[in-house]
Amino acid sequence: MTFHRETIAPSMRLHQLFLVGLLALVIWLMSKPAWAVSLIRDPDIEHALQQVAQPVLSAAGLGGSVKILVVNDNSLNAFVLDQQHIYIHLGMLMKMENAGMLQAVIAHEAAHIRNGHIARRIANLGTARSAAGLGTALALAVAAATGNAAAAGIALGAQSAAERRFLAHTRAEEASADNSGARFMTNAHIDPEHAVDVHKLFRGQELLNVSRQDPYVRSHPLTRDRIRAMEAYANAYKGKIAPQPEADYWFIRAKAKALAFTRAPNWNLRKVSSIPYEDVRLMAKAAAYLRLSDREQALFNIDAAIALRPKDAFFYELKGQILSDTRQFQAAVPAYKKAAELAPNNALCLAGYGHALLTAGQTKEALAVLEAARSRDFRNARLLRDLGSAYAKEGQNGMASLAVAERYALQGRLKDAEIHAKRASALLPTGSGAWRRAEDIVKAAKRARTK
Repeated sequence: MTFHRETIAPSMRLHQLFLVGLLALVIWLMSKPAWAVSLIRDPDIEHALQQVAQPVLSAAGLGGSVKILVVNDNSLNAFVLDQQHIYIHLGMLMKMENAGMLQAVIAHEAAHIRNGHIARRIANLGTARSAAGLGTALALAVAAATGNAAAAGIALGAQSAAERRFLAHTRAEEASADNSGARFMTNAHIDPEHAVDVHKLFRGQELLNVSRQDPYVRSHPLTRDRIRAMEAYANAYKGKIAPQPEADYWFIRAKAKALAFTRAPNWNLRKVSSIPYEDVRLMAKAAAYLRLSDREQALFNIDAAIALRPKDAFFYELKGQILSDTRQFQAAVPAYKKAAELAPNNALCLAGYGHALLTAGQTKEALAVLEAARSRDFRNARLLRDLGSAYAKEGQNGMASLAVAERYALQGRLKDAEIHAKRASALLPTGSGAWRRAEDIVKAAKRARTK
């Protein structure tokens, strides 16, 4: 575990992809500084959440275009910043009691996308100069390089004023999202009573001082009328919708994997017996033993899980992590390779396989796999670090400098990114795709300084 491709307008040049992709990844949230925010990138968790979300997203007409990502933050919140991602705080995931409650949150956020609320909020953001006053240098860089007005909203949320402007939805929008979200749920055969349960979690928080409220309440203001309307809608479907065991499985699996790597391992071992699925119990135990540096028990449990689900790519990915983290680099390669074979389009599995090849000394093979991973998801800092290392080992210094520049840009370190991008630009063939990517970073960094 570390802490799809973006939909880009056809008219946009390919070398703009990297900077546009930053818009969806660099998240600046609520009351904490942006640099303290990170995503939990784990292929098993992301796949599981996508399985939970898919019925709702399909009912919303969004299909597979929206990805669910987890923010490494224990507060309760969920939000959207663009039309391709729904962000769920780790704290919100942990608070949800079942798949239906999580689907209710996802349905509500999907409604904001489907109903065009994001586009209207972005249109109301104001000038780039006001964003610069909030320290949104990276947002300005993206806006300058791509001409994308949405980029101006990338960093909003780090300051309370920005939070009020960008994340505080109107009550009319919230009521609209409630109605649409509930309809998406029923169309997907999900009990809308779960939406009522989510509302009840936050009831009464509006009476608290703002500093004591959960972020979700500040960005999703509740009213008694909204709750009553949702209760009335849910009552009309009471007893008419069957359970959804598949969604429950994936919800429990996502939650168990997240707990396994974010809570104390001994705590997890005490609680693991409450997990109703044997393969998930074994996976959670394997992760706990890994964190306790007990490789033998970690491998024993993950192998037992694989025996139950021999075609599960993500169990093989965890086995690869166990071997890699315990410095069994050569042994990790076939485990990661199997994961990549079973999930050939999963960028995180490919990145893990590439990392294993690199640490095992198979640099040329690593480069091919890492570039395949990058083509699917260029927002992975470790992947870019590995690419830089692999290119350097192969003597391709221009490409190595470009990977470093892109990694720094991804982290918002535009000054450092510019230094390495200039170096890459001088070494790469003029006019090549890689050269254009380097030049874009240089231009973005310069324009950010002048705003």
